[in-house]
Amino acid sequence: MGGIVSSKKDKGAKAKDGSSGKKAEDLPKKDVVLCAPKGASEFDFYDMDKKKIGEGSYGSVSKGKNKRIPGMERAIKTISKAQMKNADRFRQEIAIMKMMDHPNIIKLHETFEDHRNIYLVMELCKGGELFDRIIEAGSFNESQAATLMQQIIRAIYYMHENSICHRDLKPENFLFMTKDPISKNLLKIIDFGLSCEFKPGQVLTTKAGTPYYVAPQVLAGKYDHMSDLWSCGVIMFVLLCGYPPFFGDTDAEVLSKVRLGNFTFNAADWKNVSEDAKGLIRCLLKMNPKDRYTAQQCMNHVWIKEKAPKAKNAPISNNFVDNLRGFRSQNKLKKAALHIIAGELSDSQIKNLRETFQALDNNGDGLLTSAEMKDGLEKAGLKDIPADLQDIMKNVDADGSGVIDYTEFLAATLDKKLYMAEDMCWRAFARFDQNGDGKISVQELAEVLKDSDVSNLVGGQSAQDSGKLRLQG
Repeated sequence: MGGIVSSKKDKGAKAKDGSSGKKAEDLPKKDVVLCAPKGASEFDFYDMDKKKIGEGSYGSVSKGKNKRIPGMERAIKTISKAQMKNADRFRQEIAIMKMMDHPNIIKLHETFEDHRNIYLVMELCKGGELFDRIIEAGSFNESQAATLMQQIIRAIYYMHENSICHRDLKPENFLFMTKDPISKNLLKIIDFGLSCEFKPGQVLTTKAGTPYYVAPQVLAGKYDHMSDLWSCGVIMFVLLCGYPPFFGDTDAEVLSKVRLGNFTFNAADWKNVSEDAKGLIRCLLKMNPKDRYTAQQCMNHVWIKEKAPKAKNAPISNNFVDNLRGFRSQNKLKKAALHIIAGELSDSQIKNLRETFQALDNNGDGLLTSAEMKDGLEKAGLKDIPADLQDIMKNVDADGSGVIDYTEFLAATLDKKLYMAEDMCWRAFARFDQNGDGKISVQELAEVLKDSDVSNLVGGQSAQDSGKLRLQG
């Protein structure tokens, strides 16, 4: 059972994985891949706190302050190469993180590497672990639990739609963005160490997970992505009563109960919990994966719809469509800069746009279709739906996926006053200016954009002629 992590709070233990059959470089990438220049060190860009904010078997997490951009803080995960048993497995984790673009999934900004370590620079979540909140509260009321489960299931829905199975969902792998109350907070999945890509009908065989939360089929070494939904059912159970459905004094005892799949709702602990909640848990903890609820079915379940806060009509600003249409006419360089700025903004700066995105995302899969956009604009009371909405959507869809991703949406709808602020422009400029010399070379531009043909990026040949670019509005 070497791949099953102990039920104790060991966040770093990982399993070897051969189930996907794909290498990290085979996974699709976004147009703008934020990575460090060759030979750069994380110490060239960040002052790292000596105090650790997280610890695991393979390394630790510290807070880092960007030296070139005042006020920018990141969480920096340091992984020791000496303790890394499977480098390919880890590089696939990085590739999967780069793919993820969802409000409830931790964002990977940069990676660095030296002779001893690999460093992952991620967004900084200051609200603490879901696990710790459970311990503090003992349990959550149904409205709080539904709010959290809605966020968890949205993220899993998005991952499964992108053919990624998480394989280690548990409260310790979720962080709150801020110290705000749960009703006003954002929950993020933080660990993709056991995640893998899957194909329709593919049987996964790697025994990976954590005893309390692992699905029975994983223990048998024959499972699929629906194992994630079993884990969601266990998390929901814990949120509502404070302890897991399969409990034991040892890992062996816990796993023995998981294999049987028998659980009960103790009357004393569940007397104040609705039948709808219990019903959803039963649908998630079905022994047969084919009978188990999918993420989409969970999003449509009455408990989620009634207990979780209802999505408001999208708070559409007056210049929303103008921003979309204006984005369409921008050159590739400016679009790339807007993508970078969108990724750098704090949650408070994009809160309204995030809420708009989630309100427009009618089915909750973390992606916007033309139909969802049109329906959302109509519900918001916008009388004049642009006739060229389809064409606008195509131009916003930077990676050509046929739908609008979260960061694509943010980049296309940012208010000009926000992205033209001097500090925001410098943040984008600093991303392109990889060697820090105050100029952007054609080589740097090509590297950041992953595009060797940069002649038309700024509407002419000036970039090629001068070999350098200056930041312009």
